[in-house]
Amino acid sequence: MIIEALIAVTFLAALVTFVLPDRYAGKAAFALSLVPVLGSLVMWQQYDASGNALLGGNIAFETDVVWLQLGQYDLHWMVGVDGISLPLVVLTTILTTLAIVSSWTPIAERQSQFYGLMLLMEANLLGVFTALDFFVWFVFWEAVLVPMYFLIGVWGGPRRKYAAIKFFVYTNIASLVMFIGFISLVFGLGDSISSLRLPEIAQALQAGQLSGFAGLSASALASVAFVAMFLGFAVKVPVVPFHTWLPDAHVEAPTPASVMLAGVLLKMGTYALLRFNFTMLPETARSFALPIALVAVASVIYGALLALAQQDLKRIVAYSSVSSMGYVILGLIAYTTYGVGGATFQMVAHGLISGLMFMAVGVIYNTTHTRMVTDMSGMADKMPVTAGIFVAGAFGYMGLPLMAGFAAEFFIFKGAFESTVMAAMPLFTGVAMFGIVIVAGYLLFAMQRTLFGPFQFDGDYEITEAPFHDVAPLAVLLLLTIVLGVSPDIFFTMIQDAVNPILELGGAF
Repeated sequence: MIIEALIAVTFLAALVTFVLPDRYAGKAAFALSLVPVLGSLVMWQQYDASGNALLGGNIAFETDVVWLQLGQYDLHWMVGVDGISLPLVVLTTILTTLAIVSSWTPIAERQSQFYGLMLLMEANLLGVFTALDFFVWFVFWEAVLVPMYFLIGVWGGPRRKYAAIKFFVYTNIASLVMFIGFISLVFGLGDSISSLRLPEIAQALQAGQLSGFAGLSASALASVAFVAMFLGFAVKVPVVPFHTWLPDAHVEAPTPASVMLAGVLLKMGTYALLRFNFTMLPETARSFALPIALVAVASVIYGALLALAQQDLKRIVAYSSVSSMGYVILGLIAYTTYGVGGATFQMVAHGLISGLMFMAVGVIYNTTHTRMVTDMSGMADKMPVTAGIFVAGAFGYMGLPLMAGFAAEFFIFKGAFESTVMAAMPLFTGVAMFGIVIVAGYLLFAMQRTLFGPFQFDGDYEITEAPFHDVAPLAVLLLLTIVLGVSPDIFFTMIQDAVNPILELGGAF
């Protein structure tokens, strides 16, 4: 019961941190967060499952017991991981620990509450990536919103209340739309299922047991449910045009919360799209290939152009996340081994690189108290280590070979070009590749203006290199990005093994 232990220990760590005095909270939260890191690495080292958890594959570290009864449905405590979810579990634990360390400088008030909320959010995220019963999964899914709402609303910037409310309203309404879509599938399956376990529902759908509901035929019901779930998850990703909550949330959130938001919370949306839409309803997904590809390419290009127009470093990185998530959607709809596998790998790669970039911006802000590109230049002379890591992270974002971002984008482009889901897929892929050029444009512009040239700073603060505890998380993330880029099979082999059953259902082979 290692998953239960992992979640329980993280919840317990949050409770302990809440009651500690502020002067001990930061160090204690860091020490306690190392336990889930160790647990996730043990899971990775001992992982021996195969196939997809929803489609009859072997589920690693599985627990399945009846919990409650809701009408005709048994509610199960069912948790487990496969090659799709385990990399995200590892990402969550590592990024949380590094985000906690990055909090030591900027978080000076209500520290025990802040660190307690960070650990509480981690526990719920672990639940999202391991739960295999819809009821349990949905509880964790909604519970993640609460800590992030308070992290933004209490420790955020001048417009923190507006950003927190906007974040909560957007994502909560999206969850309602998604919930309606999924429950319509459950009602359409009728007596063919006896629980809300995701494997049971997915296999019933693949067996053709979906019947009409509310006056809709089976195929129409599948289409309506697919669209509802896609819209709900698209807000969380987010994709264009549902992205407007993201820049406000990132800009106002404290740096550690931005790291978790970009690094892990956005991946909840793409993970759910893969688990629900593209696994449960593959033929319906293929029928919507054209609009989904349009959304993916629009997100890539429009997100990159928005980033190009920004002067705030944090907004630049925030909009670049919209662009990066567009590549994930493109890989998913490709329905090839490299496309879907690359999209899943991109979730992990982007989690590391975006976390690195937000931390680097935060370190610069801790020293300069500004994020505006026009307020500083030549910072590399005063902060050479931070600047060097920022540059390396930026090149990773651009897809520099031997870094995780390059491997992820290569897999996605290879899979998308090979896709037979529609004739125009190579055209959409070629247009999306142009996004890399725009990414290079806005990142090189930001680096040139802030890090290089003659030193200039319009402020009253002395500019010196950041302390070790600020730079160390950056160095760790950069190292992990390189390691994953040099050896992508650390995760990609298990990812491919888990996505191949989806492709067989989708007719990709």
